[in-house]
Amino acid sequence: MKKLYPDATTALDGLLRDGMLIASGGFGLCGVPERLLAAIRDSGVKDLTFASNNAGIDGEGIGMLLRTRQVKKMISSYVGENKEFERQYLSGELEVEFCPQGTLAERMRAGGAGIPGFYTKTGVGTAVAEGKEVKIFPNRDGQDEEFILERGIFADLAIVKAWKADETGNLVFRKTARNFNLPAATCGRVCVVEVEEVVPAGSLDPDAIHLPGVYVQRMIVGAPYDKKIEFTTTRERETA
Repeated sequence: MKKLYPDATTALDGLLRDGMLIASGGFGLCGVPERLLAAIRDSGVKDLTFASNNAGIDGEGIGMLLRTRQVKKMISSYVGENKEFERQYLSGELEVEFCPQGTLAERMRAGGAGIPGFYTKTGVGTAVAEGKEVKIFPNRDGQDEEFILERGIFADLAIVKAWKADETGNLVFRKTARNFNLPAATCGRVCVVEVEEVVPAGSLDPDAIHLPGVYVQRMIVGAPYDKKIEFTTTRERETA
């Protein structure tokens, strides 16, 4: 099965439709599948739901799709650096399901493992627990405590960014760019990956592979990339 496609538009051909749920890797601007996001924007699909730690920043990452009003709902943990996200949410234009980071990662992992739901103490007694099933379980000390049911995420499409891939789709992520990319890749019906480099099959150390190629259906080479910075912080030059 040939998995390598010439560009993002071709790799997403036949996969996109209005109203779909997309799981996207990335954290801030680190490990973001920017080529695939740009192709989704250019396709014109709308009413999308994204499961992603955050929405990038204004005009970058998923932020580019917020600008074009193609996102209906975000399932996210951190949304504080995107002014357009804030504006749309406060004006009622964007639906937001806030999800603690660890819970979001586990919801993706659970979906990838075929697990429909799990109970967690994270969020008990907060707005996160509203409308969710509550059960009592003994904790490690044998004391009864409340836990809430969180549902696994089963996405229509997963888009992720990796460092290296071999021709069969085995992936290696680079340091912190692994972030949400790995669990996101597993929970999609179809996983499309953009990588910086593709190497021959068998050239990657099996012990260094982070995600087996069985999870990957399509991939592209997105390089070269520009290193984007969320915040540019400077200080005044000290006078002699």
